[in-house]
Amino acid sequence: MERMADRYIDVSLVKRGITCTARLLTDRAPLTCAAVWDALPLSGDVYHAKYARNEIYALFPPFAESEPPLENPTVTPIPGDLCYFSFAGAELGTKAYGYDREVPAGTTLVDLALFYERNNLLLNGDVGWVPGIVWGQVVEGLQEMAEACNDLWRSGAAGETLSFRRR
Repeated sequence: MERMADRYIDVSLVKRGITCTARLLTDRAPLTCAAVWDALPLSGDVYHAKYARNEIYALFPPFAESEPPLENPTVTPIPGDLCYFSFAGAELGTKAYGYDREVPAGTTLVDLALFYERNNLLLNGDVGWVPGIVWGQVVEGLQEMAEACNDLWRSGAAGETLSFRRR
């Protein structure tokens, strides 16, 4: 079987003008990579994780024809991992999580996340372990992105956008 050519995307904090480049892990998470690639470009309000530690993410309506299976899963993402999560509204969409709107039960949200530093653990006190699909790995610009993410943590995320685009 012939190997598919590597695919790359840019991940950006738009207001801060910071971009890193990631390679899609099509050999480890082919269905997730295809779903994300076909949906690009995507951008939305950025959030900094409360529980997982060194993570930024944006929430999107479902964009895949069907949700990808749990391929290439992790509960301990490493720096540079891009992860895909799918949540029902009742799991995530409450004001207790810091969002500005309630999400009705039965609604699905897709969370595309970037982990920028070590010591992450995908354990949520409300629901337990939350495995994510590792679908990409940052190959360029992680240090600059990590600095911007730390600034986002300290200065706030209001008005900032996380963007995913084909390279």
